[in-house]
Formats: sequence, structure tokens, C-alpha cells
Amino acid sequence: MQVLIKIDVDTDRGTREGVPRLVNILKERGIAASFLFSLGPDNTGKAIRRIFRPGFFKKVSRTKVTELYGYRTLLNGTLLPAPHIGKRNEQAMRDARDAGFDVGIHCYDHFKWQDYLHHFSSEQTYEELGRALEEFQRIFGRKAIGAGAPGWQANERSLRAYDQAGFLYGSDTRGTVPFFPKVGDKQFRTLQIPTTLPTLDELLGHPEFPEESIPDHYMSLLSFKHTNVLTIHAEIEGMGKADLFCKLLDKMQGIGVQFVTLELLALACLEDRENIPVCAVAQQSVPGRSGNVACQIV
Repeated sequence: MQVLIKIDVDTDRGTREGVPRLVNILKERGIAASFLFSLGPDNTGKAIRRIFRPGFFKKVSRTKVTELYGYRTLLNGTLLPAPHIGKRNEQAMRDARDAGFDVGIHCYDHFKWQDYLHHFSSEQTYEELGRALEEFQRIFGRKAIGAGAPGWQANERSLRAYDQAGFLYGSDTRGTVPFFPKVGDKQFRTLQIPTTLPTLDELLGHPEFPEESIPDHYMSLLSFKHTNVLTIHAEIEGMGKADLFCKLLDKMQGIGVQFVTLELLALACLEDRENIPVCAVAQQSVPGRSGNVACQIV
């Protein structure tokens, strides 16, 4: 059984505190994982504009966002200046790479991509991705080979930008198996590796998922038929819910799970390119998440 742990790093605090803790947790257990970094301003506070999105307040209350993220982070970009994540935390990012972990791009401005991607022109989309590409090159001294979008937000313009960037993979969707994405009549050449499992914040606070039962619930969802892709967050599993995450990792290791990275899975899939399915991408709802996300349509 294979599991891929994709770590989305959204905020300044998550990069500074959550990333080093996750590096230690994973390294102690010899577990491979992929860190995807937000590289520009931390405008987390502007997410309050999602106030009218169905399910937003319910999710905020259910997941106890203020406890997980902290008030300082939730004011970034509004009452407090937006700290530049890449410039303030480049050493923490390099430390994750130097510890042997896969590194890639999450975004430049998390809030802007998640909330405004579908209003961007093609030029604006590539300009926003281009800022992340430049910052990644500055920090790591090499070109990025892959990215995973905030909030699983993707469309024809972003998928085209990935192709133009020459990425090996993208991980912007929810689905079941790696695929080549298609929107309308347009097929794209960058492999998509979808998240297959629910995220912790989609489960927290639901009465049917008491917190102590969540590791066992995840274990019940694992499949032998395909690589299981679990997206975690540096701000959640790397901070307030680190102990819960450790319990899950220990259960996975207890049954002999093999852990792989985005890069290794992409390379393995592309060796058999002819058998990679082509699937449409469309915006759909996902249980436990407010708003729609890009989904693989099989």
C-alpha cells in the first residue's frame, strides 16, 4: 500500500513553526513527504471576505480556526501587515529540502489564488505563477518542477500556465488516480496527481468523527488499488493537531505502508504514459469544505 503525504504550507507562522515540527516528525519515522510552499505575502486575514460563501462560518466554527491558526495569523493582510513568507522563512524551507524532502510550489499569494483565480485573465494567471517561480528559484537555486494550488483551485488558464512552466506534475484536484487533465476540448500535458483522501479540517468537529476516531477512519479509507494521496497542512498537523497526526503515521507504519513523494510518483506514472487516463476537470463540492474545488471527472 502506498501513501503520498502532500504538505500545504499556507502561512508565515505555519512555515516558521509547523514546517520544522513536521520535518522532525517525519524524519524520526523515516517517512518521505512533499512540502509545497506559499512564497509571497501572507494575506490570511483577507479570507474573511468568504463570509458569504455557503458553509464558511460553519467550517470556521467546527474546526476552531482561531485555535489552530492563532489571532496574529488571522489578522495578516488586514489590521496587520502581510509578512512576506519567502523572505522571512527561506532557511526553514531550505532546511526541509536539506532534510531530504521533496519541495514544490503551493502559490505566491494564497488568498489571491484561492479567491480570485477564476477572475484572472491568462496573463494575470501566469504573472501570479511567475512570481512564485521566481521566488522558488531564488530560495532553492533551481527551477520548480511542480505545484499544488491553494484550495484545489484550477481552470483552463492555470493548467495552461503549468504547461508553459514545464512542470513535471500538478496537484490541484480531488480525485482517485493520476491523470492528464482536460477542460472542454483542450487537453493539457502536465500530469495531475489528485488528493484522494479527505483533509483533517474536513473531518474535525463532525459528531460522526470524534477526534480520537479519526486515525482509524483514515485507515479504513486506504486503498490497495491506487496510491493514497493525503493533503495535510503545516498549520494543522504541524501545530495544534501534531499528536493526532503522529498517531495516524504510526498506524500506517504498523501495516507497512510505503510512503512516496509527488516527484517519485510522477516519474513512475510517466514511465507508462500510454496508460495514463485523460479526465475532465470541473468545479464540484466536497463534503466538509466550503465552496467548490477542481475535481477529476472519471
